[in-house]
Amino acid sequence: MAQLQRGRIKPGLPYPRGATWDGKGVNFSLFSAHAEKVEVCVFDHSGKTETDRFELPEYTDQIFHGYIPDLGPGTYYGYRVHGAYEPEAGHRFNPNKLLLDPYARAHAGELEWNPACFGYQMETGDDLTFDERDSAPFMPKCVVVDPGFDWRGHPGRNPIGWNRTVLYEAHVRGFTMRHPDVPETLRGTYAGMGDKKVVDYIKSLGVTSVELLPIHTFINDSHLLDNGLTNYWGYNSIGFFAPDPRYAFDVANSLREFKEMVYRFHEAGLEVILDVVYNHTAEGNEKGATLSFKGIDNASYYRLMPDNPRYYINDTGTGNTVNLSHPRVLQMVTDSLRYWVEEMHVDGFRFDLGTILAREPNGFDNQSGFLKACSQDPVLGSVKLIAEPWDCGPGGYQVGGFPPGWSEWNDKFRDTVRDFWRGEAPASELAPRITASATEFAHQGRRPWASINFVTAHDGFTLNDMVTYNDKHNEANNENNQDGSSDNRSWNCGVEGPTDDPAINELRERQIRNVLTTLLLSQGVPMLLAGDEFARTQQGNNNAYCQDSEISWLDWNIGEKGQGLIRFVRTLTKLRLDHPALRNTRFLTGREVDGVRDVTWMNANGTVIEDAQWGDTNMKCFGMMIDGRAATAESAFRQDDSTFLLVFNAHYDAVEFTLPECKDGEVWTRVIDTNDPEPETTVALEIGAVFTVTGRSVVVFSRG
Repeated sequence: MAQLQRGRIKPGLPYPRGATWDGKGVNFSLFSAHAEKVEVCVFDHSGKTETDRFELPEYTDQIFHGYIPDLGPGTYYGYRVHGAYEPEAGHRFNPNKLLLDPYARAHAGELEWNPACFGYQMETGDDLTFDERDSAPFMPKCVVVDPGFDWRGHPGRNPIGWNRTVLYEAHVRGFTMRHPDVPETLRGTYAGMGDKKVVDYIKSLGVTSVELLPIHTFINDSHLLDNGLTNYWGYNSIGFFAPDPRYAFDVANSLREFKEMVYRFHEAGLEVILDVVYNHTAEGNEKGATLSFKGIDNASYYRLMPDNPRYYINDTGTGNTVNLSHPRVLQMVTDSLRYWVEEMHVDGFRFDLGTILAREPNGFDNQSGFLKACSQDPVLGSVKLIAEPWDCGPGGYQVGGFPPGWSEWNDKFRDTVRDFWRGEAPASELAPRITASATEFAHQGRRPWASINFVTAHDGFTLNDMVTYNDKHNEANNENNQDGSSDNRSWNCGVEGPTDDPAINELRERQIRNVLTTLLLSQGVPMLLAGDEFARTQQGNNNAYCQDSEISWLDWNIGEKGQGLIRFVRTLTKLRLDHPALRNTRFLTGREVDGVRDVTWMNANGTVIEDAQWGDTNMKCFGMMIDGRAATAESAFRQDDSTFLLVFNAHYDAVEFTLPECKDGEVWTRVIDTNDPEPETTVALEIGAVFTVTGRSVVVFSRG
């Protein structure tokens, strides 16, 4: 053990939190309301040998702090925190455990699972015991960084308006691991993701904003490693300020690589959205390891059972729940968010299990401290905030319950679109979803972009698998196919898994185009899962969270089928971008203003659907006419008075659809047909013409 150094350390300041280099030395600042003493341990670059130890000399407003001259960027460090080990009172201090700094900007090394990483004697299974083994040899280390580094003077963010936004959910590692145009040494890294050919491809799709699965430093669960698996998705955070070094080509420069990646996306006019996990940490419940927060101030950082604080409230389903009701914990989260915007230049966040963040002791509260902090913050108010509006706790399902300024993943859109195209939902259920779910979101001045529309995401079937499998096939996860949801709302079109039957394959391909058309031409904000644009498969695995393998990695051997689907997606995104009527800034109501309705619902015979007809649960074919003349200020400014008729037919058989009346001299032009994705000729039809809509297909007409 290194000798305790007393003469070198100075009082320093209680702010900013973390390890801050000023050009001459490093200021250390750590919050703990219940600790008795904090030591900073400095290590050599092997991460194994502790070279110095310093006791932080000052304690101000529950902040331990001190300044060490002559330390600089690249210093490896961790904390040892002294205090009472009283689990039954909520306290789990153990100075034998090296702890990660909650504000560390970088990490080095990976956790090596060992019984010494637990605050109690793990072999006994009794968390009331006390373990004296040193965990430092097995722990990753925090790294002091140069806060002034900013690659090439990054130009800053250029926010994209919500009504122009198309999200694209991707995984930094999985996106490039098999990419032939990315150098092998850069595959699976920030540098690989920022490769020009990768960025150019994403830009070409017509998406505007890349939503990256978690890149905060995370931990691989020991049981996964024991099974030859890994925590691939990354929803197991342990550091909220540091990009995970595993995604860096040069681990010593993970910050630089991340910033360069963001710069490349911004250079192409694309936004970067981070999927963030502030609802829980990798430390688990009372039987979990002591890695950071648990050993710094367990009673402050986590929500504990009021009647028995030995145990954790588990509204996340992961063992613990971060306590955002505590002001210092809330400060840490908002500091982290601002850091990623101001220093790392990201454009927004998607909050995993977002309901957790809005919980107070009495449950979900849309006026919670966290939501108020975000709404009044000038930095956070300038970026995209997207909630996953549910968690595992009581009252956890809150779609539509978040306040103005927030958008939300809309699983009602997902479920209804899936049900409609497999023949299990009528027109009356689809209509409100393709008009941005006004019942859920049209309140308090919220706009259609409050609804993030998606049909597939990282969790669940890919789009290809949704039309190929009725059942999950998660055997590779080594959980006896018991993991993952069984409620997939999928339809294999007659055969489970891949087939050589041309009729089934043709139907599957058309169903994929049906879903993509519904998604990309609905009101609200669409989110596309990376790879769905060329029908990638996970072989029926609907819970690939542990598959850092070819099951999850995108296969870029796309073929003509995939290339054709990419061209179809580009057609859809261009149509959406070119015509504001397809992405209105106000909810469509159907009300008539100056003789024009913003939306009109049509029967197959060309007449308006009457209110009573919506009760027909057998109605599987209908039209949605959006009149551009009633569009919003933007479309009026652009003088775009195009009108669109979207005809959805979920019947197994063709339907003769009568086209509604046009203005004198105008005709209806077919612009999308999922049965004819790349037509050789343009089809124009007169008023009252009858068009045969193929069974299970979408046709889009325009006029004007």
